[in-house]
Amino acid sequence: MVKKINWRRLAVRATMVALCCAFSIISYAEEFMSVSEVQPGMTGYAKTVTHGTDIESFPVEILGVMKNSGPSGDLILAKFSGPLIDQTGGIAQGMSGSPVYINGKLLGAIAYGWSFTNSKIGMITPIGDMLKLWNVPSKEEIQPFNARETSLVPISTPLMASGFDAASMAWMQEKLPQYKFVPVDTATAATDNAAFPLEPGSSVAAALVNGDLKLGAIGTVTYIDNDHIVAFGHPFLKKGSINYFMHNAYIFTIVNSMSSSFKLGSVGAEIGKIEQDRGAGIAGEYGRLAPGIPVIIHVHDDDTGAQSLKRVKIIEDNELTPVLTATSVYNVVNKTIDRSGGGTVEFAYTIRSSKGRDKDITRHNMYYSEDNVNEKSIDELYNVLDILKHNEFIDYPILDVDMSVDITQAKKSARIIAATAAPVVASPGDTIYFKVTLHPYRGADEVKTMTYTVPEDQPFGTMMLEVRGGGIVPLPYLIEKQRYNLTDEIIERLRHFKDFGQLKKEIETNDANNDLVIEPLDPGVSMINDGHQTMKKEKIKGKEPAEPSKDIIKPAKKGVVEETDGDKKSTLSTPYIVTGDGQIGIKIVSKEKRDALLAKSHQLNEGKAIIGEEPDNTDDAAAVENSGLLGKQSSANKKGSHDNKDNSSKDDRSVIFSGY
Repeated sequence: MVKKINWRRLAVRATMVALCCAFSIISYAEEFMSVSEVQPGMTGYAKTVTHGTDIESFPVEILGVMKNSGPSGDLILAKFSGPLIDQTGGIAQGMSGSPVYINGKLLGAIAYGWSFTNSKIGMITPIGDMLKLWNVPSKEEIQPFNARETSLVPISTPLMASGFDAASMAWMQEKLPQYKFVPVDTATAATDNAAFPLEPGSSVAAALVNGDLKLGAIGTVTYIDNDHIVAFGHPFLKKGSINYFMHNAYIFTIVNSMSSSFKLGSVGAEIGKIEQDRGAGIAGEYGRLAPGIPVIIHVHDDDTGAQSLKRVKIIEDNELTPVLTATSVYNVVNKTIDRSGGGTVEFAYTIRSSKGRDKDITRHNMYYSEDNVNEKSIDELYNVLDILKHNEFIDYPILDVDMSVDITQAKKSARIIAATAAPVVASPGDTIYFKVTLHPYRGADEVKTMTYTVPEDQPFGTMMLEVRGGGIVPLPYLIEKQRYNLTDEIIERLRHFKDFGQLKKEIETNDANNDLVIEPLDPGVSMINDGHQTMKKEKIKGKEPAEPSKDIIKPAKKGVVEETDGDKKSTLSTPYIVTGDGQIGIKIVSKEKRDALLAKSHQLNEGKAIIGEEPDNTDDAAAVENSGLLGKQSSANKKGSHDNKDNSSKDDRSVIFSGY
């Protein structure tokens, strides 16, 4: 049974509980010890949690001061001992932030070691540096990436992952290799829904995801002043001004491993927000929740009938939000279909912006994969979120995300095998009628009817129309790309948008893979002669290149890398991922000449397709050509074997299709 979360009720309850608990928090007006007072041989104790929520202490001996060795200043070298340290095998990850007291004064937080592996020697971050975090002004604009200290930050950052599987965590690690995340599958505790007050030595979690799934790092509280805390003693991700979710944490045990010992715990109730993540540690406010981004995920397996509805909350961050959102969707899909391998995925999503409904994004699409259909369910969502969070025009705070996913093992694809257009002589403003025949994979042929309206500003002469599947990169463009070695990266660099409105339109109107599309080809890249000669076989193969298209190399008017305001294409949604593409020449003349030509030759009333003999390639993944704004699945054949045995097409009625 899927548990539904009422976010408003949860927020109100958590805030009320937190406020009630806040009255029980002691205002720790402790004395602090400065680094200048520290002498080798001084002894004291530290506090931390190794099981449940009970705070324990262990002895500390000061060895010396390491000048300017930390990311925020000096560090204090110390030795840790006692039965608790013997039991844990040294300082474990999760103990970072443990407060250290010398002569009754708070010195700072245990923060660093040499990988924290069986280590009884470590370094303490002075409390004075940690308290400075409260005075750092929060910035409205969060930078998409912050460099990390590599000399002292622990080699890996254990993340307690509740509800996530190994595949989704591996995908996240691939997208964020710079953080060296080590996700740890953890259990839940009976007290996870209850909010508890914090005190120095308590366990606390900085969470990136909460709700039906949880993901966060566990450390120790160093000091509390009313409703403000400092913890960890070292950076989590060193994101600077940030809004992580502050949670209680319950510790199950200390796990001793060859690489690094760590606290295994659960991310409990949300109790506040972490606002700073810098060299000296993390700092936050108890009792006030971080807003976050609600994400609703609906998944349905068409084969088994299994379905899931999950609700999570993701932190708002240019770099992390796209990855965490896509990871959460990937995880829910994995667990719902409970299999790996290929299939077809169909999805729809809406991304709402906090800046108003005119900034919202809604899309649908279909993908097929022979190997991993699960990843296809998230690739586009990740790309769109990444584009929005890093766009050059406006800050894009996200209000919420809603995504629905339907998956089947069936191959729901269809290939264009024929098309006719009527008439093939027209004037600006005329409507041209198309019949496109699709051959579904292992299914009966289907005929789709479409219309295309000639633009009012279309110049006289031959207009080359492309009939293709929505995810197809037209073969002439692929030939041009290969001729000039234009990679997708280069094309993206040359792509220009004048404002956010144009970017939003491009995202929303970018063709879906299950669309049938009719659109004009740019001049200079057509494979069909614009005169009255028959098409040359060598030209289809790319052996006799056309004159270079300047628009391909340098965006000037409307090349493949330049966005235009006009929408001069016609689309039709189908239940299949459509492959194959072809062209037909339409002669554009004045109305008087059109009427005369049509009256003179009835053959001009319809143009018939000439189909190239191509093998039906059932492995879509082998023919994918990543291109376009969203990195779409396209399927123009790369082999260049587009010969046509019957090359008798004439005049402007020529149509050539490529596909598999």
